[in-house]
Amino acid sequence: MNFSHWQGRHRFASFVLSMAFFCLAPAVGAATTNAAPKLASADCLDCHLDPANKRIVNGHAVAMALFPTNGFAKSVHNALDCIDCHDGVKEMQHDKNLPPPNCGSCHEKELKDYATSIHGMSHSMGASGAAQCWDCHGSHEILGVKDPASSVYKLNLPQTCAKCHSNTNLTKEYQIEFPEAASQYMDSIHGRALLKMGLIVAPSCNDCHGAHKIKRSVDRDSPINHANVAKTCGKCHVGIEETYNKSIHGQLLAKGDARGPVCIDCHSAHQIVNPTGNSFKATSDARCGKCHADRLEHYSETYHGKAIALGKANSAPDVAACYDCHGFHDVLPAADPNSHLSTNNILVTCQKCHPSATTKFTQYRPHANPLDQKNYPLLHIVFLAMTGLLIGTFSFFGIHTIAWAVRSIYLYTHDSKTFREAKFEAQAGDEWFTRFVPFERFLHFLVVTSFLLLVITGMPLKFYYTDWAKVLFSFIGGPDTARMLHRFGAVITFFYFTLHLTSLVGKAWKGRKSVRNPETGKFEWKRVFNVLGGPDSMIPTLQDWHDFRAHNKWFFGKGPKPSFDRWTYWEKFDYFAVFWGVAIIGFSGLIMWFPEFFTRFLPGWAINIALILHSDEALLAAGFIFSIHFFNTHFRIEKFPMDTVIFSGRVSKTEMLHERKRWYDRLVATGKLDDYRVRDEWFRWKNIAKSFGYFAFILGLLLLGLIIYAMLSRLVH
Repeated sequence: MNFSHWQGRHRFASFVLSMAFFCLAPAVGAATTNAAPKLASADCLDCHLDPANKRIVNGHAVAMALFPTNGFAKSVHNALDCIDCHDGVKEMQHDKNLPPPNCGSCHEKELKDYATSIHGMSHSMGASGAAQCWDCHGSHEILGVKDPASSVYKLNLPQTCAKCHSNTNLTKEYQIEFPEAASQYMDSIHGRALLKMGLIVAPSCNDCHGAHKIKRSVDRDSPINHANVAKTCGKCHVGIEETYNKSIHGQLLAKGDARGPVCIDCHSAHQIVNPTGNSFKATSDARCGKCHADRLEHYSETYHGKAIALGKANSAPDVAACYDCHGFHDVLPAADPNSHLSTNNILVTCQKCHPSATTKFTQYRPHANPLDQKNYPLLHIVFLAMTGLLIGTFSFFGIHTIAWAVRSIYLYTHDSKTFREAKFEAQAGDEWFTRFVPFERFLHFLVVTSFLLLVITGMPLKFYYTDWAKVLFSFIGGPDTARMLHRFGAVITFFYFTLHLTSLVGKAWKGRKSVRNPETGKFEWKRVFNVLGGPDSMIPTLQDWHDFRAHNKWFFGKGPKPSFDRWTYWEKFDYFAVFWGVAIIGFSGLIMWFPEFFTRFLPGWAINIALILHSDEALLAAGFIFSIHFFNTHFRIEKFPMDTVIFSGRVSKTEMLHERKRWYDRLVATGKLDDYRVRDEWFRWKNIAKSFGYFAFILGLLLLGLIIYAMLSRLVH
């Protein structure tokens, strides 16, 4: 039946009914004067199917809504009359302020449930924007719940709920707690399974929140109340719920302890992701830390914690998070025989990531607190020792450096012309002598490159909590690439250190005759001490103490500026600092590099000690090199902007007389000065060497600034 034909029939029926009522009215009499006639659907459609009919709204004529005849014919209500739902309509002519449709005349139970829901209660309190029956089910075109075209069909329900829960104006007006819930659900593992893969068994909104009886999470009978969440999730995840109920978390919940975490505390409510994916691991530790902040704090200082903070979990799943050791849903106290960390199971747990781990390896303490003297006494002693070393070294040499800088600035400001001329003559002299042979310069090149590589790839781990650490690791290529480069830098370090030790052995072998009496040929300890403590030796002597005292007197104007021999006392300190650093940083680094091997004969807590030694000694080395060493070598006014001697290997006669006159006088006295006179050509590759030097110099200063910023930000927070 077409629209015009239907419209004509309803008008004719209306006319016939009106005439009949007019003719029969006198006969009916008083019995019918008080009875209102029941409106037929045809009466309603006379107006609501005529596009020409208007009604006045706010002083303006507005077309009346056209009734969806085709949609209504397909709906579940197609056998009902209009006033079966719109029972508030009593006469043909009615104003706009009509009561809403009465769904409860047929759906009494659903209406009672709705009245107690968050939507119904909001309406009763005057929140007119809260969802009503037709907001979810539709109005005249309501289809069955199992009809794929229905707005409440399982595949369509998320979009239906999102009409309100993605409406930013509505979420702000009613201060909805989770305004992003709809979009988060659609990106979750549940949403993708339902909406993208069409898996009808995947949960939709009503599976967790209910249909008509949706309540707030604080309501005790709400399916999303804290005490009921596990049961709600258990409707689908039956086996996991059983496992959870036996865990320490489930046992707490069963006792009514609100501290017992439930599914949404770990997996979230709407942003549930695949737990086997890297994104879940990246955030899992922070979620555990909401309840176990004290454990997370010290876990974060381990390699695992730092690597996760720097994004390793997003690139590789092999870094251990909390659940890798404690379990997933079956978390139990370590004293429980069924726990993953019980004495019976802990080795198997460790071997999941460390296949060659032994029983001693399990003694590693991932939550050790170095400030806890009672539970970790040895770790506490090591921490105090390294902290004391850091503070003592920087305090001593910091005062030394400041005093030197102040004295230099004072002399420069009082006689800047003479100072500039002396500096120019020292750098542009016509007589040059060798300080460093090519082999020594090559070793220094290896020292510079490996040290910068180690700092760039290591310091972000120490200061993992800063934004620059994350940016730097991202630029490098992630924690895995940084780890590989860091170990490459360690190999270079061991290589140059081995070369240097080999050269020392070679020199000792060549000079073996100098420790024997030339007349008797017998070995004499006195000659050994003369060689070891000679002016060309790097071993500190009493003369270095005298030089140190004289230098400090000059700082404060209490004596003349001292002259030095081939090596100064601060250069000898730098030299032996490398021995100390390679020994401490190198050995502790090897323990962390090969923990399974070293814990075959060392207890697992040796890894904890190695971490403190490696981290603090590396900080000491980086901070000292980029500040104290840079000042002694480059920052001094007479050396600024850079001393190129380590690249050229040469020093001018003017500079020797100015700074190392004792060395010059000794060479002249022994007739060896010409042996040190430079014969090679430096100027051909000077620009290349200086460019490399400036690059390393600027990079070191930048790293120093980042380290200082990281330490200050840690103190502030």
